[in-house]
This record gives sequence, structure tokens and C-alpha cells, in this order.
Amino acid sequence: MNSVTASTNDENPGGALPHILIVDDDPALRRLIRDFLISEGYDVTEAEDAPSMRRSLAQAPADIIILDVMMPGEDGLSIARSLALDEDVRIIMVSALGSETDRIIGLEVGADDYLAKPVSPRELLARIRALQRRRRHAPEMPAITAHYGFEGWSLDPVRRVLRDPSGVIISLSEGEFGLLLALVERPKRVLSRDRLLELARGQDSEAFDRAVDTQVSRLRRKLGTRLHGEIIRTVRNEGYMFLPPVTRL
Repeated sequence: MNSVTASTNDENPGGALPHILIVDDDPALRRLIRDFLISEGYDVTEAEDAPSMRRSLAQAPADIIILDVMMPGEDGLSIARSLALDEDVRIIMVSALGSETDRIIGLEVGADDYLAKPVSPRELLARIRALQRRRRHAPEMPAITAHYGFEGWSLDPVRRVLRDPSGVIISLSEGEFGLLLALVERPKRVLSRDRLLELARGQDSEAFDRAVDTQVSRLRRKLGTRLHGEIIRTVRNEGYMFLPPVTRL
């Protein structure tokens, strides 16, 4: 287990950056991630398995845990379940298992994000910063604590999870989720492409790197498999409108 104290940077001006705990049985990967995050000013601690993770947390609580799924002994899914009730920690799962089903399972057990190996340190940094922004802005936006419901579906803005009427999580990219949230929060209103892009980028600018039209097309396909009828209407020369009635749950 190794810890290095952080400085600060522009992501959190005037205060210490979050403490990050890397839990992975691969020492080379831990070292790669640790060195990169330290170079970005973060306070980083390492743990090779569940027992060493819990010893580390007892000594110094972590703000964000980067958690491997496949480890000897207690695996990452079991660890995530045990940490799910701790509202003060965020979990980013990393795994060689990168299918949509694997990602959904990871989110189901309590992870806030899920990345497939091999992990790009820069993408991991973008996901960490996205979690920082969500946490920083949450107290200023009380409405975000509500879930949104439409046609039996549930959209959770905090956990970034969309569930269909049977409770199954629907996998969305960060850009797709940001776009859907923007539409659901403003139903029955025409939103221009520029306005949608602005609203979705406000959720996570690094992830929203495709045209609005492409994101809408993907959302229609994913929602349309379980939600019949028109969902997102194209208003020619103006933008898009979310049609189903929306309630706060």
C-alpha cells in the first residue's frame, strides 16, 4: 500500500483534490494509474485486494475508489455491493470484462462508472473529474435528487441510471444520458440543437463528442425497443421535443 499527498489544480481551486484509492491486484497497472494521477496532483493510495482496501479505508477514507472487478478472494462486484450504502464514496469500476452486460451489472451493484481494460489514464482522469463536478454541483441543485418517471421508466440523475418499466438498467453513454436528462427535464418543449448541446455538455463535456442528431438517433433506438410510439419528435428547423409526460418520483 502506498500513499502520496496531493497538491491542488484548476479542477478544485482553493482546496485539496479528492483522495483516490486504487484497488487492483495488478501492481503494474496500479503503478501506471498512480503515477499519472499523482502527476495531476491527486492524493493516491493503493490496495491489492479487499482486506488491504478495508485497512486503507480505516486509516484514511477515500472519495473515489478505482476498483478492479476480477481479483483473487473477494471480487470487485462483492466489494461494490458492500460499499453501496456509503454515500461519501464514488466507485469507478475497471475490468477486462467490457461487454454491455458486464457494465450493467457493475452499475447495478453500485458503481458510479465502468471502464473496460486496457484503461486509458486520460479517459480515467476525465471520468474522475466528471464525478467531482457532479458532487460539487449537487448541493446547489436540489431538484437533481429527484428521479424522473415517464411511461413506467425511471431516470436517476445522481446515479446516472436509466431503468425500463421492468427495472432493467439500459446502458447509455455519458453523452446520451446528458441529452436524455436535458429532454426529460423539459418535456413538451422544443429545444434547439445548440441548446441541447449546451445542456448536455453541462453534465459531462468530455463525453459529449458526437453530433446531437446521432445521440438522438441512438436514444430513439434504445428507448424504442421497450417504449412504443413517438418518443422524441423532430421539429423541422427548430430542434427536438420529448413527448411522454414526465413526473418526479
